[in-house]
Amino acid sequence: MGSMGTYTMFKHGDVQCGGMLAKPQDAPGPSAWLSYVAVDDIDASHARASELGAKIWVAPTALPNIGKFSVCEDPTGAMFALFTQQRENSDAEST
Repeated sequence: MGSMGTYTMFKHGDVQCGGMLAKPQDAPGPSAWLSYVAVDDIDASHARASELGAKIWVAPTALPNIGKFSVCEDPTGAMFALFTQQRENSDAEST
């Protein structure tokens, strides 16, 4: 994760099922766990979350060789992330 530090991935067999990153000292808010929801189309899902009243914290962002994610807050204040994994032979991260 570059200057943000080391991102540790957790797997169950060959399936990625979680990850952990130390909270940067200058990041606002307390340390927390963030649930990720796997979606087929990050841009469409992100737009729909926004339409339904989600507050946007991080717009869809490419993670090279991994996929794309976004971070939202639902109307009750619960934080969640949307994630689309990079597909084989995809150039999704270049957009």
